[in-house]
Amino acid sequence: MAHKFVIEKNKAGEFVAKFKYNSEIIFWTEGYKSKAGAQNAIDSILKNGPGAPVEEAE
Repeated sequence: MAHKFVIEKNKAGEFVAKFKYNSEIIFWTEGYKSKAGAQNAIDSILKNGPGAPVEEAE
């Protein structure tokens, strides 16, 4: 599968959830103190993302 979420530690030692396509980072979350916090962010994206509206900036 080319699309995947990856939880990694950043330079500050925080856990960050990244969404990657192949090896390219599409987006990432803020840093979390725990791995569970990053996993909760992924769960929220999977739950709420598919129905989210798309807004165009002017």
